[in-house]
Amino acid sequence: MEFSSKLLENAVYQMSQLPGIGKRTALRLVLHLLRQPETQTQYLVKALGALREDIKFCKQCHSISDVILCDICQNPNRMQDVICVVEDIRDVMAIESTNQYRGLYHVLGGKISPMDGIGPKDLYIDTLVERVKSGLVKELIFALSATMEGDTTNFYIYKQLDKIEIKTSTIARGIGVNDELEYADEITLGRSIINRIPFENALKSS
Repeated sequence: MEFSSKLLENAVYQMSQLPGIGKRTALRLVLHLLRQPETQTQYLVKALGALREDIKFCKQCHSISDVILCDICQNPNRMQDVICVVEDIRDVMAIESTNQYRGLYHVLGGKISPMDGIGPKDLYIDTLVERVKSGLVKELIFALSATMEGDTTNFYIYKQLDKIEIKTSTIARGIGVNDELEYADEITLGRSIINRIPFENALKSS
């Protein structure tokens, strides 16, 4: 792809680094921005700059937040003794959209994947174990995607809690095997939360 401008070429290259954005799509987006009023582009630049400079991660659940403790963790109306374990903020948003869950969350920041060089120490598993050890948590819901990496991560956490008396459950398999949680429709995901099953049962059926 030949460019008439180095500035244009660099902007297209940077845009194409985003997931799912090829060079042709990146070019279309950059040209779209050029056609917009300059103030519109400045708003986008400021928004992205503020995102990088001011964004925080909740000190308790590790979800993305504007403050030290996210709104969900601060909410006194949420069930404080139930924690739903998810991969990232997209899964929190997906589950929240079902309006079927009123507990807290714990965002791991990924899944165990030796092929990608991601081990337990690269995730927020230690802080999850510490939350459970506090004695305030009665149930842990595993809500990772139904993939090999998700199941491996679930099992690893389950073994870390082996000597701790706590109920562990997993969302019902209304979510298809190898499906990512964020792509599930709200009704299916909501029913999976409501009809969750003991994690031990999931081990026997896998």
